[in-house]
Amino acid sequence: MAQLEAVGVLAANLRALRADQGLSLSEVARRSGIAKGTLSQLESGVGNPTIQTVFSLSNALQVPVSTLLTERTEPDVVLVRSAGLEVLSSNAVDLRMLRRLDLTSAVLEVYDQRVRPGEVQHSHGHPGREHVVVTEGTLRVGPVDAPYELGPGDYVCFPAQGPHTYETVGGPVTSVLLLEYPSEAESPVLRHHPSLA
Repeated sequence: MAQLEAVGVLAANLRALRADQGLSLSEVARRSGIAKGTLSQLESGVGNPTIQTVFSLSNALQVPVSTLLTERTEPDVVLVRSAGLEVLSSNAVDLRMLRRLDLTSAVLEVYDQRVRPGEVQHSHGHPGREHVVVTEGTLRVGPVDAPYELGPGDYVCFPAQGPHTYETVGGPVTSVLLLEYPSEAESPVLRHHPSLA
């Protein structure tokens, strides 16, 4: 999905969700901390919203981010086009959020993760657990003092509270990352990308 299409999808979903919930622009502005004029532009399909804007709208409307960013298809079907996903990059990793699910006591975020060879992604730790499935390449991942080596098709789940790393063994790695953390905690991705907060 091209950028212009993605903005159009957000606009349509924002209008529909606001109407479904019987909310005025002023109420959504109050709940989200986003100016009413900006919301009006977003509903008109104008502008280039930041990830933080989308997270704020998600929280204000009490829906997963994916509900705002995916085309409405059949009920209970979520379609995510990879071309329209924003890439969050660090020195070692590129992430594209595929889905965010806000459950009663936990949040799940699913990412397409690309790890560059020769680089190491360090995390000081955060609440929750990390789940990783490698689809291509070999990845050393997990607690700094006892990482796991995963190949294609391998899966690991580990507590994320302590320091942990992601490092390729050889060439680049493609994997699926699922972050699972308490609903009252901040997104670990936003912690690592403060410019989005």
